[in-house]
Amino acid sequence: MSKSNSTLGMSATDYTKLKSHLFPGDGLEAAAILLCSRVMGARVRMMVKEVHCVPHSECERLQTWVTWPGQHIEDCLEKAEKNDLSLILVHSHPQGGSEFSQTDNDSDLELMDSLFLARPSGRSGEMLHGSAIMLPNGWIRARAYNPKLKSNDLSLVTVIGDDISLYWVNNPQNSVPMAFSAGMRSELERLHVGVVGVSGTGSIVAEQLLRLGLDEITVVDHDTLETKNLNRILNSTLHDAESALPKVELFQRAASAISPKTIVNAVCHEVGSHEAIEALSKVDVLFCCVDSVIGRDICQRLASSLLLPLFDVGVVIPVRQNCQGENVIQDIQGRIDYLQPGGSTLHTRGVYSAEDVAVEELRLTDPKRFSRQVQEGYMPGSTEEAPSVISVNMRAASMVVQEFIARTFRYRLDGNRPYARTMFALAIEETEYFGEDEFQPVRSQLYAAGLSSPLLGLPMLGEIKCAA
Repeated sequence: MSKSNSTLGMSATDYTKLKSHLFPGDGLEAAAILLCSRVMGARVRMMVKEVHCVPHSECERLQTWVTWPGQHIEDCLEKAEKNDLSLILVHSHPQGGSEFSQTDNDSDLELMDSLFLARPSGRSGEMLHGSAIMLPNGWIRARAYNPKLKSNDLSLVTVIGDDISLYWVNNPQNSVPMAFSAGMRSELERLHVGVVGVSGTGSIVAEQLLRLGLDEITVVDHDTLETKNLNRILNSTLHDAESALPKVELFQRAASAISPKTIVNAVCHEVGSHEAIEALSKVDVLFCCVDSVIGRDICQRLASSLLLPLFDVGVVIPVRQNCQGENVIQDIQGRIDYLQPGGSTLHTRGVYSAEDVAVEELRLTDPKRFSRQVQEGYMPGSTEEAPSVISVNMRAASMVVQEFIARTFRYRLDGNRPYARTMFALAIEETEYFGEDEFQPVRSQLYAAGLSSPLLGLPMLGEIKCAA
């Protein structure tokens, strides 16, 4: 099986709208237009920003043929002009044919030429437009055309909702492998996952993903090893700490001995750097394993902009003083959040606020004031420099990786929607689950924005040249 080198991504909300329109139940073809942002480079990524359904009443529809008024394409081009969006023209194949027909090919060549001619002069970056077909089982095949009218199939269409659906170009049967089977491993061998933060929890998350058989893992962490990290970062040694080895290089070294076939990209930069954002723009799934508010905010913005599934994990052991003035553990807490495009965000779920981001930014501008306002670390209220928390990290890391498996390979008896957040409290041995419907959905301006300027909606980041 070949890996993913070009992707079309969309939210489950848009996918459901598209499928309902393309298959109204009458067995006739139907049409729609997808307005997409894009990220160019070695791996092409296209993200559906809007679905335009061409009304059935305005089409000529048969079981193997559909035509629609050109005005709908003109209307979409006008919408797309502001953000230089691409159009993908979609129609259904109710009879189940998984190949583009000769009629489809001829129609594309005629339409694509006019779409490229409509692009205003002076736009930077390469333009792409495309076409796609959908089968009754929901499988989508998409292809992109360049200005020379050369087309290439997009190898993967991802639909991100309560489930993570992967529609590979060579799998029209749309079969989902059983969890923990050889089929699951074969599927994972085609995916590229990003892990932000490879310290206490992140190093365990990354190693589990590695041993599951991921094809490619990008790890991002600007920090280097210290002796205080040795009790909780997998594969670390005293020599590594004494030589201040970057944490990402430690994982890369360990991975080469464990799974030589897995490509590991080690990015020793802050997650908000251009280098990290560009590297993470190529992943299919994003794990956030940081303990900083700013890091979480960047991951959330990146996931929203690129329509990525986001898994966020956090561990904390709050400490208080008892009546004798002794430090005692108040609780041992872990939190696993799964975020889907167009759904709730870490911000709306209360994981952090705008004020939290502002306070943490003081770390860069006023460290003394920052130390007075923020208590950092695993154990707020304690002076522990190197708390022995690896057992708690292991539990949280296992749960967040298991959440990924559950959503991609679907073994839960009551589905995944009730598990948007999982929280455990070990002092009272309690685990709570919160469903997606308990949080407020948000479709922000960043939704499917790609890497357009200002990057991730933050003017201070400027722009990345690989963005279209």
